[in-house]
Amino acid sequence: MGATRSAAYDAHADWYEGFISGGGDYLRRVHATVADLLGTGEGPCLDICCGTGAHASVPAGLGWTPVGVDLSGGQLRHANGRLPVARGDAIALPVGDASLPAAMCVLASTDLPDYPAVLREVARVLRPGGRFVHVGVHPCFVGAFADWSQHPRVVVDERYAERALSFDSWNTQGVRARVGAWHVPLADLLTATVAAGLRLVRVVEAGPGGVPDLFGFLAVR
Repeated sequence: MGATRSAAYDAHADWYEGFISGGGDYLRRVHATVADLLGTGEGPCLDICCGTGAHASVPAGLGWTPVGVDLSGGQLRHANGRLPVARGDAIALPVGDASLPAAMCVLASTDLPDYPAVLREVARVLRPGGRFVHVGVHPCFVGAFADWSQHPRVVVDERYAERALSFDSWNTQGVRARVGAWHVPLADLLTATVAAGLRLVRVVEAGPGGVPDLFGFLAVR
């Protein structure tokens, strides 16, 4: 996961490196979803909020050249050996207009207080026809409003409508309890994508036990 403008992950960078590296089946599912949506290609693929660079192997394995940007210097210490990186804000990417054939944002949308602004930046930096892959926690089933303690039964409550930063979680040992998360409801996410000037091509859900915990889409500039 990436970082907000306050670089919240700096204080947790070493913990997160171990956490994400030990992601097991969950990380494999994330990477399979990214690969399925991104597809093969060549040229740079910008990993927005690249964090520790844990997802760089996916575009690299598909023929792309991964490059990363994140605000957290602590995270980038770990990313340096995995892909070329730059320290920068996701809402002001250090990239020229219409210069990239591909970009992705993986497990980071809930780390950002203004994801629609990030989507507008994605549209700015992509070439016409450029691909953007979003993969994140499922906005309908993962958040402060969702209790997975009795999985496969998942209980969702009225907090789904809340969009503020929250540290509430049924899992007190995870990322949300440490750095919090901004909820982006499904309608907000898809509307912001289209409003940014991106055309949705595919939408996917993935998860164990019948309730999806991952949501992803491919959009084209």
